[in-house]
This record gives sequence, C-alpha cells and structure tokens, in this order.
Amino acid sequence: MIQTIRKAWGIPELRKKIIFTALILLIFRIGNAIPVPYVNVAALETYLDQLSTTVLGLYNVMSGGAFAQATIFALGVQPYINSSIIIQLLTIAIPALERMARDGGEEGKKKIQSITRYTTIGIAVLQGWGYYMLMKNYGILNQQSIWVALVIIVSFVAGSSFVMWMGEQITEFGVGNGISMILFAGILSRVPSMVSTMYSSIASGKMAWWMALLVVVGILALIVLVTFVNNAERRIPVQYAKRQVGRKMYGGQSSTLPMKVNMSGVLPVIFAQSIAMIPSTIAAFMKAPKEGTFWYSFLQAIDTKSVLYMIFYFLMIIGFSYFYSTIQFNPVEISNNLKKNGGFIPGFRPGKPTADFIKKVLNKVTLFGAIYLGIVAILPLLIGKIIGNPALSIGGTSVIIVVGVALETVQALESQMLMRQYKGFLE
Repeated sequence: MIQTIRKAWGIPELRKKIIFTALILLIFRIGNAIPVPYVNVAALETYLDQLSTTVLGLYNVMSGGAFAQATIFALGVQPYINSSIIIQLLTIAIPALERMARDGGEEGKKKIQSITRYTTIGIAVLQGWGYYMLMKNYGILNQQSIWVALVIIVSFVAGSSFVMWMGEQITEFGVGNGISMILFAGILSRVPSMVSTMYSSIASGKMAWWMALLVVVGILALIVLVTFVNNAERRIPVQYAKRQVGRKMYGGQSSTLPMKVNMSGVLPVIFAQSIAMIPSTIAAFMKAPKEGTFWYSFLQAIDTKSVLYMIFYFLMIIGFSYFYSTIQFNPVEISNNLKKNGGFIPGFRPGKPTADFIKKVLNKVTLFGAIYLGIVAILPLLIGKIIGNPALSIGGTSVIIVVGVALETVQALESQMLMRQYKGFLE
C-alpha cells in the first residue's frame, strides 16, 4: 500500500489528485471542530457517552465524534448514505426509476443522482430537527427560541449538504469514492483518542494489561480477516461461441464470471445494527424500570451485551446479506446477457438452467459472506463483554469500513497508474 502511494506520488497528475483529496479531508476535519451556536457541548458529550450502545452511538462513530460535539458536520454522510439506500430500493420497486437507471444512459444517471441529492437534504432536515428536539428536551441548549432552532437546524442541513458536495468533488477530481473517503477519515480520526483512553485506563487500573492486549490482537485479527475476504471471489468459467462477421471470426474465448464473497459490503451490518439497537435506544429515553419487574427483565434480555441480542443481530446480518445480494446480482438478467453475447457456462444450457446454476452459486457465496460479516460484527461484542466495555460493539463495523476503503483506494490508484503507463500491460 505504501509502495503504491509512493509510486503514485511520483506521477504529477496523480500527485495533484492526492493533494486535492487531502485538502478536502482537511476541510472536513476543520468543520468537525466548529460547533453550532447555543449548544452546551460538555453537557451533550456527557449525555451521549451514556448512549454509546444505541443508534446515536453508531452515528457518533460514523461522524468521527462530531455528532457528540454538535459541530456543523455533526450529521456527516449519514443523510447521503440513507438517501442512496432509499433510492436504490425504490429503483427496484418503481418501474419508471428502474427504466431510467437501466436505459437512461448518462442522462438517467444524472437524474437519479439529482433525486438522491434532494432526498439527502430532506433527510438532513428531519435528522437536524430530531437532533435539535433531543437537545431541547434534555436541557442541553443555552437558549431556546424559534431563532435558535432555525440557526441550529439550518447549520446541520448546510453542513450535511457541504459534506455531500465535498464527497462528490473527491470522486470527480480526487482519488477513490468521495463519501467512503470522508467516512474513512471520520472513523480514523477517533483512533488517537481511543488509544489515549486505553492507556489512561491501564494506568489507572480500570483495565488490565491483558485486556488491552486482547483488544489489540482482536483488531489485528479482524483486519487480516477483512483484507482476506474483501478480495475473495468465486469465478464461474464462461465460454463464448465462435461467430463469423464478414471475413472475421469473433468469439471462441474463455472468460470468468466473478462473484465477490462480500458482495454487499458493510451495509447489512449497518442496517442490522440500526434495527437491533432500536429497543435499547427507546429504553434509553424512558424512565428506568424497577429491578424485578417484567420490563426490567425484558430490557436486560435485549441489552447489547446479552446473548439474545447477539443471536438476533447475527440472524439479521444474514437476512440483509441475502436481501442485498439479490438486489445487486440478478441471475436471470446475467443469464440473458450471456445468451445474447453467445456465452455459456460449460455443462449448462443457456437460459433457465444457467440462471438456476448462477442462483445456486450465489446463495452459497452469500451464505459464506453473511457468516463472515456476522463473525466480524459479533467478535467485538464478545471481547467487549469479557473486558466490560460495551462501546466496542461498533468496532467491527468501523474495521470493515476502514479496511475496505483503504483497499479500494489502493486499487483505484493502481488502475490509474496502469491506464497511464502502457508498460504495465506488458509486464
């Protein structure tokens, strides 16, 4: 990875892209340090520390700690991610959007991108209003008036819109996917504070040295596992029949149909985590029930440290993995495309038999990918239960995002270097 960046730095064109990306990420980090007015930041941080195992804790991790400090970029890329998922699902549900995405070409993509932007602003308005009401109800605001509400909500919406714009600029003029890079920078910015917290916990005697060693070994094992599975794929052999066009003979080549093991990325984990955390989030806003009552036992059973929560969380990850794989990979459509281009899978007739075989392989690959995601998500929960630190429940998601974005960025740099230097094709 370091060697790839060093080689890219030696090429003036790529050096400009790397510097541009770094400057945008610097602006993002500066924005993460500017709080919105009228908010008691110290009181807000203290309050959100108690909710680290809820959906708000997940938002705080994704924003790089900006959510707990109520900065102008507190909402981060969450509205854009939610908007993209909603539009992606609607593209399958609404035929007009499906036709626009499939047959609209470049113009259709621009229209869907525009719809995604407007949806992002709508979601940012809702989330900004919800965040304001949370701070108002718990007495975290220094002043309360219509003007204060307007300033805070508009600041959050403007910040979220600016983050979305910065992400698009990185995608167009920088290196890698812009939204992923901003998410990567936000999560990575929390590493120094996590290390200092761990060091102070060991020094004060709150955490034993072997517990800290267990956390470090667990994170390194997760990084190795994520790196290994991220590049893993199942390749189905495809043969193309020979066909004559005029005096030239085309086809007769062998190729492969690749299927990534982790096809849906980190989305199933984020979705499953958000839904599984809803009961604990609702419970955090309600009065604590007395010990020995039914509601007390129920909340203990669904707590993020309970075995029932882990089982439910694991099953939801598997369910969402299958859901996203069916959205992204359509066996019937791929079978039809192979048939149109004169391709076939050896041993299977074109049409329905090919589609059935692809579907069978897809189900097997998805199951392995889902179990892998489940293990990565559950392992930090188990380590957190052993050492008594529930905040580690979000660690698996962070590791998948950070490692995945790092690998994607290196691949993007390598592909750009390969396109620029024709010598790479001959080596």
